[in-house]
Amino acid sequence: MSIKADTWIRKMAQAHGMITPFEAGQVREGSLGRAISYGTSSYGYDVRCSNEFKIFTNINSAVVDPKCFTSESFVDVMSDVCIIPPNSFVLARSVEYFKIPRNILVICLGKSTYARCGIIVNVTPLEPEWEGHITLEFSNTTPLPAKIYAHEGVAQLLFLESDEVCETSYKDRKGKYQGQEGVTLPVT
Repeated sequence: MSIKADTWIRKMAQAHGMITPFEAGQVREGSLGRAISYGTSSYGYDVRCSNEFKIFTNINSAVVDPKCFTSESFVDVMSDVCIIPPNSFVLARSVEYFKIPRNILVICLGKSTYARCGIIVNVTPLEPEWEGHITLEFSNTTPLPAKIYAHEGVAQLLFLESDEVCETSYKDRKGKYQGQEGVTLPVT
């Protein structure tokens, strides 16, 4: 017998502490009225971003190098709203902390509300037994400044359950982003 996807997510979140804090329903109201929704959806979970942002800047004429990345390429901002410069990007972190079970793979996708404004969230996997806050990457593809809101929905997570546990999990491999808290820059 199968169960509804939203019921499955609630059960997994409770049984494994998979999402903290966890919102069992879909929240659409915020402190300033209507919010971009977050919480459990039909087949996933809409995650929020915190008020911690790293805004990409080129004040030092740096070259972006994933093998030798420098924090000097970012300006740290704490705010309930983040303005992404035109044709630039911002890093943020999820409000929620995740503990992914060994038989689950999660895919993080952008919400259509932001995509329709030219703000793209990088597609990223959360591997079996990965744990931490998600570092979210927002790209502003427009020639105008773009706004994202802290403590509101920014991305949707889709959960894929396997009939078997994986042979080697992210935790087994001692993945470099295991247990990350805060906005985490590239690690080599």
